[in-house]
Amino acid sequence: MSGPATQYPNYSPGLEGVPAGITSISKIDSDRSSLQYRGYDVHDLAEFGSYEETAYLLLHKKLPTASELAEFKQLLGSERDVPAEIYSVLAAMPKTADSMDTLRTAFSVLAPFDPDYKASPTDHDANIRKAIRIVAKASTLVGNGHRIRQGLNLITPNPEHTAAENFLHLMTGQEPDPATVKTMDASLTLYAEHGFNASTFACRVTVSTLSDLYSGIVAGISTLRGPLHGGANEEAMRMILEIGTPENAEPWLRDALANKKKIMGFGHREYKKGDSRSFYMSKVAKELGVKKGITIYGEIADVLEKIMADEKGIYPNVDFPTAYGYYLLGIPIELYTPIFAMARVAGYSAHAIEQIDGNRLIRPKAIYDGDTNLTYVPIADR
Repeated sequence: MSGPATQYPNYSPGLEGVPAGITSISKIDSDRSSLQYRGYDVHDLAEFGSYEETAYLLLHKKLPTASELAEFKQLLGSERDVPAEIYSVLAAMPKTADSMDTLRTAFSVLAPFDPDYKASPTDHDANIRKAIRIVAKASTLVGNGHRIRQGLNLITPNPEHTAAENFLHLMTGQEPDPATVKTMDASLTLYAEHGFNASTFACRVTVSTLSDLYSGIVAGISTLRGPLHGGANEEAMRMILEIGTPENAEPWLRDALANKKKIMGFGHREYKKGDSRSFYMSKVAKELGVKKGITIYGEIADVLEKIMADEKGIYPNVDFPTAYGYYLLGIPIELYTPIFAMARVAGYSAHAIEQIDGNRLIRPKAIYDGDTNLTYVPIADR
């Protein structure tokens, strides 16, 4: 580091390691490879709970009772459908539009249709109601958004469905079976929240101006669209398909390492000993493969995971098992990142509300590295 930056010993490129706020939403323990949502281990939430239970926890700061969860699910079910005007806008977009562009546009257009659209941006109760609608409609927007791009008829959401069931139903047109729902629900729970990542921070920056909750969601989705943040699960699956067979996994990996090729789905800035979310997701994804009689992807994963851990000390992140888990569910690869966003809107909303409730405009300092004190030259003399 040289130049003006040397005058600022605390400067960190990309704000890496710089505390940017205080939160009670989630805690990442890098040394222990632990992730907690409001004090609860994400493994327990994924294995014993559900995405709806997790969304309730993130928004209401506590686990629901049985009656509270039933009421919350009923409320989500009643809010699943979206106005026909949203579908008209999505239908007018080019069929070549990226699925993340479709989702971003959908939430932007959806904002004025919210019954609390005119509420003050600092109205906590109104923001909770907005968040519930956002979480409820996300799986519909991803599922029916896919149907629109494929030229398929829209499906009206079943209000009895969970988010996982709703998405799978809209995507396939069929009632999903329990095994696929379990895998889908686990992924949504594991993707629901993850601290001050780039998209969540963008969401918080946006609402810190007292823009509305939907603006924060759109900012988060826009940031997630970038391949340095979202898209890792898509690239991980493409890598697995390129490898092709378990027998080819080791020679492919050794060639990739020799040529310093990035191994997608491995390593995470926040974890030293492996992404805590990957442990349970690997379990359910491999179990799904066994149930379906398609174990090839889990076998490829076993080879890659062992060599990377033994020889490089690098472990898979959650995107790696999620990639082949989704593939086993028959989900098109281009939907992997929209599903990430579909889950993460619960975390975005919790962070946006937390930011607004104790707001201070986020306005960091910049280090100037340019010319100074230049003499203005009239245009005729240049």
